[in-house]
Amino acid sequence: MIFDTLKQRMGGKDQLNPMQIAHHTLFTAREKIELLHQLKAEATGAKTEGAAVAYEPEEIDQAIAEVREGVESAVGTETVFKGDY
Repeated sequence: MIFDTLKQRMGGKDQLNPMQIAHHTLFTAREKIELLHQLKAEATGAKTEGAAVAYEPEEIDQAIAEVREGVESAVGTETVFKGDY
């Protein structure tokens, strides 16, 4: 699963942070959005089950918005492509 690969690229589970993902230069916008959506699904599921969550869904939404804003303004064009979100 790509999620595991991206987690490993970020240095493992302990260093995973939504804003770090949003600003990471080695990920394409598509990879960032996919990873953030998976992270949000895990956070939402954990919250529903009553488990502690590392990041609030709102924080993840902010990171997703930054990725999309970056695509629209062509920030990081060497890894971010139009239509990649």
